[in-house]
Amino acid sequence: MSPSKNNLWHQNARASLKEANSCNEFFQTDVFENQSFPIKIPLEFANLIDKDNPNDPLLRQVISSKSKLKDPEFSLSPLEDDRHSPVSGLIHKYPNRVLLIASRVCAIHCQYCFRQNFDYQQHDAISNWIQVENYIINNSQINEVILSGGDPLSLSDDKLELLIGNIEKIKHIKTLRIHSRSAVVTPSRITDKLADILNNSKLSVVLVLHTNHMRELSEQFASVVNKLDGITLLNQSVLLKGVNDSLESLSTLSLRLFSLGILPYYLHLLDKVSGTEHFLVSDKRAKQLHKELKANLSGYLVPKLVRDKNTESKVWL
Repeated sequence: MSPSKNNLWHQNARASLKEANSCNEFFQTDVFENQSFPIKIPLEFANLIDKDNPNDPLLRQVISSKSKLKDPEFSLSPLEDDRHSPVSGLIHKYPNRVLLIASRVCAIHCQYCFRQNFDYQQHDAISNWIQVENYIINNSQINEVILSGGDPLSLSDDKLELLIGNIEKIKHIKTLRIHSRSAVVTPSRITDKLADILNNSKLSVVLVLHTNHMRELSEQFASVVNKLDGITLLNQSVLLKGVNDSLESLSTLSLRLFSLGILPYYLHLLDKVSGTEHFLVSDKRAKQLHKELKANLSGYLVPKLVRDKNTESKVWL
């Protein structure tokens, strides 16, 4: 029996590539290594990679071999999320909004991930919902809840519906923001039920997608993203050496996003996680690229160039 459309993504998730040997065989290479941060590549994403190009920008994001470069500015937890977690599963950095670790799971393990060493066992908003809910209720200046992870869209539609319903009951919450890479790398995740949940929420819903390269926006993704017609769609990217550190790459991404109804939002400088040094683009080069983007694109197509800080708001560069 073939899976229903609403469950196809579960099957696709189970079919992800997860070991170095299978990845090396699939991509006809020898660059993958089993590391402490496990390999995970959904086939929907893997099938977009050019196997004949060892420098394919999509491939470079998931290769598991760590950087041989060592930089003392890189650490296991560059954003120090624990310092801003008054309740397990909740991060409160900014007065009007909180971030919930809604899931421990991601559809893909991007090798530049800033939470690859995160202790998800101690930070699970659903397992600690009573404490999370009480914290939000008792802080009336909070008007926005952000779902992160992991990836919140790794939760089932039923679990998401329950979580969102619980958030909707908190009177001073007006906006729900969801950060997800799953929707891009596994487009089958955008089910009819998910679209209904988000489109019909009582809250103002913002979905922030994570796309780094134009080729990640597959025809399959383009065919399903239009289901999300009742919410605001934004995109954030990470500036990565050898992936998208060129005017052509960044500008074609912005144009493609806009053609799909998605506004470029943030272009993040790399969070300095140990082992990711080979992805680093210098501040000087990043600022030059951003200047070139502003000269070549309409203002609404230029994402803000930002750096996350562990003790303060994002810094615009």
